[in-house]
Amino acid sequence: MSSGTSHRATHRATTTDDDAAGLLALLRAVPDHPAPGITFWDITPLLGDADALARATGALAEAARAMPGGGVDLVAGVEARGFVLGAPLALALGAGFVPLRKAGKLPWRTVRQDYSLEYGEASIEAHEDAVPAGARVLVIDDVLATGGTASAACSLVRRLGGELAGALFLLELTDLDGRAALAGALGGAPVGAVLQTP
Repeated sequence: MSSGTSHRATHRATTTDDDAAGLLALLRAVPDHPAPGITFWDITPLLGDADALARATGALAEAARAMPGGGVDLVAGVEARGFVLGAPLALALGAGFVPLRKAGKLPWRTVRQDYSLEYGEASIEAHEDAVPAGARVLVIDDVLATGGTASAACSLVRRLGGELAGALFLLELTDLDGRAALAGALGGAPVGAVLQTP
């Protein structure tokens, strides 16, 4: 989500200029959702295109493999679009998948992380046994905006006993400076994005 609505990419981590432009063109900027002044970046048109989804998954896997520190044991996807991108990414990396869900959705004992959004407060949870001690975990979500949700996800992974391998996004909204906000929660772990907008 962002206050900007440009569809032009300024930098791509793992795609060619033409491929990045093609993927970015499939994203839809929806103004004033979920609140006035917020622009929601909708990835569902990309998800509905099998070729684009395969290219995006491949680019995410390439970016994950290029991160320093070695492979990952688990991919942790943030509800809900992080699930859609995270499960095929986990398969591509030979890793397991951990769902980070909105509060009250998981059926067993959970660990909860509260955080602030541009438009309110929220919480995410994971099962308390979702991450074995010392497992290397890559956090994945669709969009890096202000960094609040991603910071909460990274903090939750650490609280569960995981070693944070990094955070990865399909799209980074650079005008919101989410990387800076995320830096503390990353604790030196890398962050990457396949697509970026001004």
